[in-house]
Formats: sequence, structure tokens, C-alpha cells
Amino acid sequence: MTEFETRLTALRHDLHRHPELGFQETRTKRIVAEHLRALGIEVYEGAGVIGVLRAGTGNRAIGLRADMDALPITETSSHGYSSEMAGAMHACGHDGHMVMLLGAAECLAATEDFDGTVVFLFQPNEEHGLGARAMIDEGVLDRFPIEEVYAIHNLPGAPLGQVSTRAGIICNSETLFEIEVLGRGGHASMPETGVDAITVGSEIVLSLQTVVARKLAPGSGAVLSVTEFLTDGQRNVLPGRAVLRGDFRARAPEDRTGIERCMGQIAQGVAAAHGVEARVSFDTQFIETLNAPVPVEAVYRAAEISGCPLWRDRPPMSFSEDFAHFAASVSGCFLLLGNGEAGAHARPLHASDYDFNDALLSIGAAFWTALVRDRLPRREDIA
Repeated sequence: MTEFETRLTALRHDLHRHPELGFQETRTKRIVAEHLRALGIEVYEGAGVIGVLRAGTGNRAIGLRADMDALPITETSSHGYSSEMAGAMHACGHDGHMVMLLGAAECLAATEDFDGTVVFLFQPNEEHGLGARAMIDEGVLDRFPIEEVYAIHNLPGAPLGQVSTRAGIICNSETLFEIEVLGRGGHASMPETGVDAITVGSEIVLSLQTVVARKLAPGSGAVLSVTEFLTDGQRNVLPGRAVLRGDFRARAPEDRTGIERCMGQIAQGVAAAHGVEARVSFDTQFIETLNAPVPVEAVYRAAEISGCPLWRDRPPMSFSEDFAHFAASVSGCFLLLGNGEAGAHARPLHASDYDFNDALLSIGAAFWTALVRDRLPRREDIA
């Protein structure tokens, strides 16, 4: 392991030991800002941390994003740098994302072999879909105008360092829903005197399974899940109220709005058939993540330059990504970077024993560096 790799690993382990949840990344932000300042990079702090590095005389600017927040999960790993924060851990690899970008910042600041401006975007609260919007609402894209924006997410189970992405849809949207059924409670021995909200709610749950299967085209990539079923019933009391909660994911805005419409019709129709009321609400926290063609081609080139295995035109991912809000404002590309195919590095994202692969840190830093040099080439480097 080189001295550079040793330092990156030590930094990643430190961040892993001290995870912080969304909008609580106080120590994390301080560590990131200190490292950027030590490299001579301009630093601005707000909802997130922004680093600005200029070289040459070019007026083009690109943005590189890394997420900072951890998850409310108790870590079960046995390695020597497990989380020291009760009920919080970096189970999604954001510790590694930050360090890869800080490593690239170090390389670029040392060489300045590009022409233009790199804006390093360290974003809070990606997991709840709120951090990118907070930074945009603060005016980050107005104060630091960029032409393109990029983000990396590690992918457990994929070959180490493999770059994969595609033009167009890359990550699904996520919409949370709540359906409240207002029945009439009664005695469990006399169900005919009321309207059992569990029965109505159960019928709604089953009917919702037809939305994706029968209302959308095959291959739409949509997923609908009811994840909570709450009532006010007791051992001998039929509930008068039931609440269903869950989420659905879609790959196109028209599918997203179509699912909302169908869910509303089903809930209202089932409730009406039983003579009760249903109230339906939706909250789209993540919009669809759409990659632009030009940045995607730049990612392909950077993968080849940096020696990363490349999977072109990979299928879209079913998970959602807060980067979508940046990509909706600026031409961008979200890409996956393989975390390895064995052990804790292949455990699913958000697993309590997941671990980012330290071998990926220098690979990611090299990829980011190659991408900057491709998008902001010096005159002498242009053939």
C-alpha cells in the first residue's frame, strides 16, 4: 500500500468510526473542510461543504458530488473501525465516497493539470432526499455555476473498480404514500355493527398489487410496496381506523403520476364499496435520476483512461438517488463503481455488516482525476 493509499484508508476509517445522520454532519463537515483548506482549496460552508479549485485560464466549470450522511443502523461488523456512534453507521459507503473525492482533490491541487474550475460538492442528507435540494435552495448552482455535474456510488457485488452507467434513466424516483381508512369500530363478537378497517385495508393492499402488474406496461421497472399496516384495534375491539404506508418507485414521470392516480382510484373505490372513507396522500422525495448523453460519454472515456473495467449501457437501478435534483438542474451523470465481489464488500447496501472496500479509494480518486482532465483539458493536451 502506498503512502497515499495509507492516508486515504486512515481517513476513511476515521469517518466510519464517527458516522453522522442527515443534517447532523457537524464533525464530518469539519473534517472535510479542514482537508480541503489544507490543500489550498477555497472552502465555503452551508448546508454542505463546497470546495473550489481553479487552474489555468479556462472559464468552464464542472461539479463533482459526494454524499456525507450515515444511516440509523446499529453496526454488527467485527473490524477494528466499527461505528462508535450508537444507532448510526456508514452502511451505504458514503464514507468512501467522501474520501475518493478528497483524494482526487489532493491529486488535482498538487498537479493543476487541467484548465478551468472544479467545484467539489459534499452534500448532506442524501438518504432522505433532502440534501441536494437544501444546497440548491441555498443557491449553490447560482453562486458556483457549473456546466456539468457528476456523482459516484459504490456497488457491492460488482467487480472492483468497474464503472457502469447509462444515458437516460439510471435511478428510479421514490414516492411515499399514506392511505387512511376511516371505518366504524365495534365489538369483535358483533362485526355486523361496524365496518372493520382491517378488512377494508387488507382489500386495498391486495388491490394495489394490480397497479404495476396490470396498469403499467411490462418492463416499466416500477415497484410498489406496502410496508406498514397500523390500526387502533385491540384484542376484542374491531378497529375503526387503519393506516397503510409504503412507497413506490418509477422510471418515468408519467408512470409516477399514473401510479398515484390508480392508487387513489383503488383506495376510494374499495372504501366506497364498504360505505366508509379513505384519504390518500403522496410525497415524492426522490425524482427520477436522468443522465445526459455527453457526460455519460465523458465517464466512459475516463474509465478507459484510468484503467477501470467498463460496463456501458447498464440497466437502470431500482433504488433512488438524491443526485437527481442536481442532474435536473445541470447536465450530469450518475455512475456506479464496483466495490468487490466477496465478503463484507459484497454485502447489500444498508446491511448492518456492510463495509466499503479500501482498495477502491485510490481507484475512485484516479477515476475522478481522469474525468476532470477529460472535461477541462489544457490547450497542450487537446489533439
